Amino acid sequence: MYHRPMNTASPDVTAFVLAGGKSTRMGKDKAFVMLDGQTLLDRMLNVARSVAAGVLIVGDRAKFSPFAPVVEDVFPGCGPLAGIHAALRSSQTDLNLILAVDVPFLSSAFLEFLIARSRESTAIVTVVRIGKGWQPLSAVYRRDFADAAEEALRAGRYKIDTLFKSSQVDVIQEGDMRTAGFSNNMFRNLNNPEELADAGSH
Repeated sequence: MYHRPMNTASPDVTAFVLAGGKSTRMGKDKAFVMLDGQTLLDRMLNVARSVAAGVLIVGDRAKFSPFAPVVEDVFPGCGPLAGIHAALRSSQTDLNLILAVDVPFLSSAFLEFLIARSRESTAIVTVVRIGKGWQPLSAVYRRDFADAAEEALRAGRYKIDTLFKSSQVDVIQEGDMRTAGFSNNMFRNLNNPEELADAGSH
């Protein structure tokens, strides 16, 4: 069981929330969807600030600058990999926590566990894998990953996990999650109004 240390807003880690754009299934930006009286953006900013001293949003500056400092994509319209690339190119720290705005059940304790694991490793990426599925938008990246990301983006390849084969990756397996006392359910993301309603009823 992982025990979270006190006062864990780390100065050597920068957190980035990938805010994304308008969701056709939600009818609005996911960032501004409400869950339990908070927008998804506010939820993610709050949990990020509990573990990292520096927290930024990756998205449209005009839209998101009232909420936190904003970084915009260098390769717009190319999906989450472009967001990761922009974050890492702008970062002043080697360790960078990348979070999607629509994964609202991540806990501070889990993020601290993830960061602690990344510090113990020389891996470029520290990421959870559940079955055959990666969780690349709840992961810690070192700045060097930006080089692989840029090469892929320039070649028109936008899948994040395909880069994990060539990068040095520390994989947190399901067994590691269980041992540390964390549930895979925290990676549930909200893609449509039905999932949002179900999340709000729990």
